[in-house]
Amino acid sequence: MSLIYAPVFALLVFEMLLFLSLIVPMPFKVKRGLFEFISHNPLVAKLQYGMKITFIFILILFVDSVNRVYRVQVELAMAKQQGGAANAVAGSERMEVQARKFYSQRNMYLCGFTLFLSLILNRTYTMILDVLRLEEENKRLTGGDAKSEKGKSGLGQAGELGEVAQLKKKLAERERDIETLKKQSQGLSDEYNRLGDQVSTSDNVPKKDR
Repeated sequence: MSLIYAPVFALLVFEMLLFLSLIVPMPFKVKRGLFEFISHNPLVAKLQYGMKITFIFILILFVDSVNRVYRVQVELAMAKQQGGAANAVAGSERMEVQARKFYSQRNMYLCGFTLFLSLILNRTYTMILDVLRLEEENKRLTGGDAKSEKGKSGLGQAGELGEVAQLKKKLAERERDIETLKKQSQGLSDEYNRLGDQVSTSDNVPKKDR
């Protein structure tokens, strides 16, 4: 492998390892912290900018390798058309052309797969960020992450339980007051009925008995 294509191969191996690290299952908090670090770290941003320039050069190498493959194919077609008495000489030339064809195709595949994997990495990174954002939004809406949200706002689980206990206490006091009012109302009703019976009895007594 020539010196110019060795870094391309190293970059391809790095992209493969990076892709595997992106799809490895991790806890939600770990993955969110890792992607927040990648998204906000200035060193990573500079590295991404440098990688974009590198991919431009790899694209130029890919176009050049495609052009070389095409020219080799033309040379092979011309060698087949010649044939005849120059078979011995043409045989050695044909082997050389086949070797150049092999190297040109290898370089084309190497650059092509490197560029293709870079697009896959970019899309995978974007999709994972969207999934993390949706999971966080889902937890916030469903209350799955309520404990952490209350910790951030200064409210805790103990405060919520204390508030519920106070409401229950007030509700119990109201129920006792209602029960007391019921008993007082019943007592007044009984007293009213007793006085009504006395008045009715006194009205029924004859005057001579009075």
